[in-house]
Amino acid sequence: MDQEIEDTQENFEVKDEILLAALKLFAKKGYFNTSLIDIKDAAGIKSAGLIHQQFKTKQSIAAQLHENIIDSLSVSIDDIKRTNEKCTEQLRGIVDLLFKLTDEAPDVMRFLLMSKISEFLPEAKPLQESAAVMKILRIIEEGIAAGEIRNISPQLGYAHFFGIIENTLRLKLTGFLDKKAEVYQAQAWFSAWNAIAKK
Repeated sequence: MDQEIEDTQENFEVKDEILLAALKLFAKKGYFNTSLIDIKDAAGIKSAGLIHQQFKTKQSIAAQLHENIIDSLSVSIDDIKRTNEKCTEQLRGIVDLLFKLTDEAPDVMRFLLMSKISEFLPEAKPLQESAAVMKILRIIEEGIAAGEIRNISPQLGYAHFFGIIENTLRLKLTGFLDKKAEVYQAQAWFSAWNAIAKK
């Protein structure tokens, strides 16, 4: 029994090492320029067979990464909604999270915002159809109903607000903006909120 638990733990650790190595490589070189051998070497795994024990293909590694990131984002949005009552506070919490991730986990944000997921995961839902974005649209709907956000379609509100936020983060991730993301956060928030706030 102890050996079985140890083997399971070791499998989880190997799987995590593969996912972390793949994330770094996909963010740096792109999905199509990364091979399973690259992932094996970056993960410090002796045999490609160990990768195949965990994942059948490079595409299944990317699919697991995508699912993990979207699920984590969705859970974080739930936490933000639970601890903040007003729409403005909830949107501010989400912006805080995205800027923090850009500084502390840039590979995650590159994979999320800059990878053309549909090119290598054609079955994956686009980000705009994910549970995370659906939750944000509900926050915007509630903000419209509460009179915090002007009366526009929630999708347009999302496009106006997060267009500014996402473009700022992309410019940071590409190096066009050369300071830490947090330096630009207050200005990006101000511009994004003013794009949708009821005057």
